[in-house]
Amino acid sequence: MGHRSDLNRRDFIGAGVAVATTAFLGAGRSAAQETRTTPRRSRVVLIRRQDVLTEGGQPDPGVLAAMLDDAVVALLGAGSAAEGWRQLIRADDVVGVKSNVWKYLPTPPALEEAIRERVLAAGVKPVDVAVDDRGVLDNPVFQRATALVNVRPMRSHHWSGLGTCIKNYVMFVRRPQDYHGEACARLGEIWTYPVVAGKTRLNVLVMLTPQFHGAGPHSFSPAYTWPYRGLIVGVDPVAVDATGARIIQAHRNLHFGEERPLEPRPHHIVVADTAYGLGVSDPARIDVERLGWEEGALV
Repeated sequence: MGHRSDLNRRDFIGAGVAVATTAFLGAGRSAAQETRTTPRRSRVVLIRRQDVLTEGGQPDPGVLAAMLDDAVVALLGAGSAAEGWRQLIRADDVVGVKSNVWKYLPTPPALEEAIRERVLAAGVKPVDVAVDDRGVLDNPVFQRATALVNVRPMRSHHWSGLGTCIKNYVMFVRRPQDYHGEACARLGEIWTYPVVAGKTRLNVLVMLTPQFHGAGPHSFSPAYTWPYRGLIVGVDPVAVDATGARIIQAHRNLHFGEERPLEPRPHHIVVADTAYGLGVSDPARIDVERLGWEEGALV
């Protein structure tokens, strides 16, 4: 890619000590946060519906699409979902929907299709919209993209603590393994590269059946998922991920009957805020609007 951050290993070690804002992310605050006279705030929408999962545990396409619509309306204060998507996407945009195809917990195809349909309804030509994950760098639509929609399930992760919306862009580099160091602290750097910088219009963190625990690379067990039945939607990827991380940590504590921090701790979320300015990681500065089913929200 050729672009490198000026931050070195020492910077990231310092960030890991100084910037984390909660127990599950780390401890302390950055100097930048302390000196802001008017701290930034972010807003996310958490929407849950009990009927989004069928008796077989699969997403109901109609319910899932309705949840997406309701979240966009609430997030943007739009009169309708169509109006909201027109605020997000212009008819002349070229739109890449960055999905996630991890076989155990992929982005639901019904959600991919719902996003694609709403992008097309905003006036984008079919030839100018694509859904992809591992092939984004070689996908002609993503190569021309002026707008991105970022959608993936939340799950525990061997290298980064959590697989998040921030981490979902790791496929925009040729060697994702180069970002595994320091518990993937440098993931936010990818968001500064020209291929994605300034293009993300919406982030959707899928919390239908999130994975809250794993052991080893590519670890998955249904025993460590639960039917949370939610989506977290926002313009700010850091705030979306930080909210999802709070829910994961709260459920871990309940499941294990004690405080059980993620290992490694997902400090890439905080570093994306304090080192790269991608959004807000401090829960005290994130306004969470909750819609729908309240029981067991955990946040």
